[in-house]
Amino acid sequence: MAEGAKHLVRIGAVVAAMIVLMSTPCKSQESHIGNLTGLAKRGRPIYARYCVGCHGERGDGAGENAPHVNPQFPQPRDFTVGLFKCRSTPSGSIPLDSDLFDTVGRGINTTAMPSWFPLTRQERADLVAYIKTFSPRFRDEKPDPAVIIPPETALTPASLERGKGLYEANKCGECHGKDGRGDGPSAPSLRDNKGNPIPPYDFTTGERFKCGQTDSDLARIFLTGLDGTPMPTYVDYLQGDQIWDLIHYLRTLQTNHKHKTLWARLFAD
Repeated sequence: MAEGAKHLVRIGAVVAAMIVLMSTPCKSQESHIGNLTGLAKRGRPIYARYCVGCHGERGDGAGENAPHVNPQFPQPRDFTVGLFKCRSTPSGSIPLDSDLFDTVGRGINTTAMPSWFPLTRQERADLVAYIKTFSPRFRDEKPDPAVIIPPETALTPASLERGKGLYEANKCGECHGKDGRGDGPSAPSLRDNKGNPIPPYDFTTGERFKCGQTDSDLARIFLTGLDGTPMPTYVDYLQGDQIWDLIHYLRTLQTNHKHKTLWARLFAD
């Protein structure tokens, strides 16, 4: 098929998807982020314009573009299941509206999900409201309160040593590898909740994590887990200072992190 014809086919598919979405009755769903109220009926055309290609008309992750997502990336999220990686709520809970709002704006690192920060805050709130219509969990359940992140402790050589021990004791290397490169012995066999291959995070690249880039973001991941993936919650295994000890150690694996020199000096001392 000529390239021009293929382009017309793609345009036709997008238009058809928009017609289906626009003609489908929209459930009365809202989102609430600060002083913003998002409405699903306003979020529907935004979803049709920006999201349907990957996540599909039914929100099941079976969009036209889904088969072309890099197989080394996690596949598009199936919203109908109501499981989300990036949350501030405990494992098993649906996310807060603000969690979905932040994910849309931030994107999910090491996946095909980009940042949609160019959308206005109101557009993102409306989009979140529409996304919630795909799963009955948002109608039938209330999210649990957000996890509480303990205050960060001091970065010291002792903290780094304890963190290294926790990395080994909790067998983080089984998935993430001895040096945090995502090449542990279990890595090739890891699957998400739909049976798709999902690579463990490589700590040696960049400064961002799947759900943020700050130390608090990483602490939140330890406390909530990444639902729908093999990454569990460590809320019962890491207590208080231990969370920060492990984070301090993991930062030393990031070769281009801005504090790498400081950590190297602390180790040398």
